Amino acid sequence: MELLDVMRTTGAIREFTDDPVDDRVLHGILDAARFAPNGGNRQGWHVIVLRDPAIRTKVRDLYLLGWREYTAHTRAQKVPFAPGPDGRWTAPAVDLEAARATPAPNAFGEHLDTAPVLLVVAVDLQALAITDNGLDRQSIVGGGSVYPFCHNILLAARNAELGGVMTTVLARQEPAVRELVGLPEGWALAALVVLGHPVKQITRLRRDPVESFTTVDRFDGPAFS
Repeated sequence: MELLDVMRTTGAIREFTDDPVDDRVLHGILDAARFAPNGGNRQGWHVIVLRDPAIRTKVRDLYLLGWREYTAHTRAQKVPFAPGPDGRWTAPAVDLEAARATPAPNAFGEHLDTAPVLLVVAVDLQALAITDNGLDRQSIVGGGSVYPFCHNILLAARNAELGGVMTTVLARQEPAVRELVGLPEGWALAALVVLGHPVKQITRLRRDPVESFTTVDRFDGPAFS
């Protein structure tokens, strides 16, 4: 596919057929994704391909716990785990224990264990140059050295006529995931990437126009057009 076509049609796919993804195709996707930009070219990512049914089932259950926390926020009309207006996060906006005990239907999560490809993407925290450390707000910069890699996986999958989604909901249960997959100390769970043959391929995405988010010289400057 043409690059711009891939960029404009790579949506979040959460429903897959039962068709397996050939290992050679998956290897090719990861081979392309590894050229993602990252700080210092340290390439601090590690991908775990989940195949063991018992591990997949446990990951599904852990994901659903995180999903319950997530949806408790949306029911309360809150952005899940977002910091306050001052850019700081101090405490949960909802009762997390109650949230985990409250069922939240999710067809994607409930069938996560049967998805064709499950990739746990971990990152070596010591490989990240987190240049916003110490600022009096939520840190965000470190992800710049791992999430372009995750997105490259999705772009390469789209180019291979597959679909997928990256989710960070599983990070809510990182301690349990760490034990389950043997994640070493100093490594963090960056994302779960799910791939497969889409039941329906999205070809038109809805996004805000450039003028709505781009200004000249100042945040409150004139729109760039």
